[in-house]
Amino acid sequence: MRDELLAVENLTYCFRHEKHIAIQAVDNLSFQIREGEILGLVGESGSGKSTMARCIMNIYRPESGRILYQGIDVWNPKEFRRHKRLLQTSRQFIFQDSSSSLNPKQTVEQIIAEPLKIHGQKPERGTFRGEAAFQLNQVGLGEECLDQYPNQLSGGMRQRVAIARALTMKPRLLVADEPIASLDVSIQAQMINLLKRLQKEHGFSMLFIAHDLAVVHYLCDRVGVMYQGKLLELGPVTEVFENPCHTYTKSLIGAIPIPDPRLERARVLPEFEKENLEWRGQKTEVSFGHFVWR
Repeated sequence: MRDELLAVENLTYCFRHEKHIAIQAVDNLSFQIREGEILGLVGESGSGKSTMARCIMNIYRPESGRILYQGIDVWNPKEFRRHKRLLQTSRQFIFQDSSSSLNPKQTVEQIIAEPLKIHGQKPERGTFRGEAAFQLNQVGLGEECLDQYPNQLSGGMRQRVAIARALTMKPRLLVADEPIASLDVSIQAQMINLLKRLQKEHGFSMLFIAHDLAVVHYLCDRVGVMYQGKLLELGPVTEVFENPCHTYTKSLIGAIPIPDPRLERARVLPEFEKENLEWRGQKTEVSFGHFVWR
C-alpha cells in the first residue's frame, strides 16, 4: 500500500450571496490521494469539483473539515506559516483556461522562471533561460517559444507552458482542473498522453478533474464520482467502470458514446431520476477499496 499524500476529511464549502443565503457547493467530502497515484474526479458542471480543488490549494477557505497534506493541516494558520515554503512549492495547480492563468505581459521564459525567482531557488541548469528551455523540452516545445508571449501561442501550446511552469517546482501533488476541456479533441489526446508520460517520469501524485469518462478511464488509477457536492462513489477505475454501484454512476457510464452508429442508436440509456436520489446513509465499502453512498 502506497503512503497517503493528501487526506480530505469531511470538507464542506458554501458560497454566500447574502447574509442569509448560501449555496452548499461541497458537502461533507472525504477522500485520500496516495503517493504516485492519479485520482480522477468526474461529475457534471456545478457538482463541486473545482470548488473542492481550490479548497485543497488554499484558494477557498472551507466552512468545516480538514485538508491534510503530508500530515500538515493546510488551513491551520500556525501549521501553514511553519510549512509555507513546502506547501507553496510542492503543490501545483493547472487551470482549465490557460489564456487567463498565464501573464500576457510576460514571455514564456519569464512565466516558467517566475516560480523559481519568487521562492529564491537557483535553476539546476545554470541560468533561468536554460531551465525554461529544459522544461519546455519536457512538454514537447522548442526553444523558439522562449521569447514569445501567450497570445502568440495556440491553446494547446499555452497549456503545455502551464504544465512546464508547474513542473519547474518539482511538485509532489499536481491538481489539474479540467486541463483539456477547452482544447480540440486531437490536442486533448496529446495532452493526456503528455500528462501520463510526465507522471511516470516524475512520479508525482495527481488529482485530475474532468468531464470525459473515457479520458479518466485511460489516465487514472482511481475515480471518484461527484454529484451536488457529494462523493457518491469512489474506487479503482476498472472496478467502478465495470461494476458501477450507484445509479448516478451507471447513468454517466451508460451515456459514454459507442463508436458504432448502429449500436449507439439501438442502446437503451439507464434511467436516473434526480428527484428520487436518496441522500440519507453513509459510504459503504462494497469491495476492496470501492466505496459507494448508501
